[in-house]
Amino acid sequence: MIGANGAGKSTTLRNITGLVSATAGDILFEGKRLNGVPTHQITAMGISMVPEGRAIFANLSVGENLDMGAYLQTNKTQNVQELERVYTLFPRLKERRKQLGGTLSGGEQQMLAIGRALMSRPRLLLLDEPSLGLAPLLVHTIFEAIDAINKEGATILLVEQNANAALKHSHRAYVLETGMIVMEGASDKLAADPRVKEAYLGEK
Repeated sequence: MIGANGAGKSTTLRNITGLVSATAGDILFEGKRLNGVPTHQITAMGISMVPEGRAIFANLSVGENLDMGAYLQTNKTQNVQELERVYTLFPRLKERRKQLGGTLSGGEQQMLAIGRALMSRPRLLLLDEPSLGLAPLLVHTIFEAIDAINKEGATILLVEQNANAALKHSHRAYVLETGMIVMEGASDKLAADPRVKEAYLGEK
């Protein structure tokens, strides 16, 4: 999802996860209605969110942050496997597993936030502005990881101000304006649309 600030992108993600109650309409996931379902139950259903600003536990170690992501999971063997998957995706986290989350760089904190969300083994991963405030090289690393997660089978709903990256790394795109979807379609087709080029890609 792309759109200007205040278009309703982050609110949409918060609606899906139950952090904000929808005022109209239904939210359906795998045929089940999410309206009114508590957030922890939505997580247990297979939805995880990486919030804007990362919201890691600064006073906990990297390893403890990742453990928190698995708090609903009871299969210890699967948890170990998931932890190794996260460390394979983000080797830097393994190197810093005993380091406090608050002492990590911005890019490392974003890796940690994504890794923590993956520990619950989501089928739908919501990402809110994952490239915000990151250097270009780290943005590339984060989007490579997003591609890898998607190829492993998780569906990803991405909210991103970096429209170029968002359209390049997605299959389908939605343009939001004041809470309404005004354009939608295959990402490559939207990227070629003159209106999108001018409004969001800085092209004329």
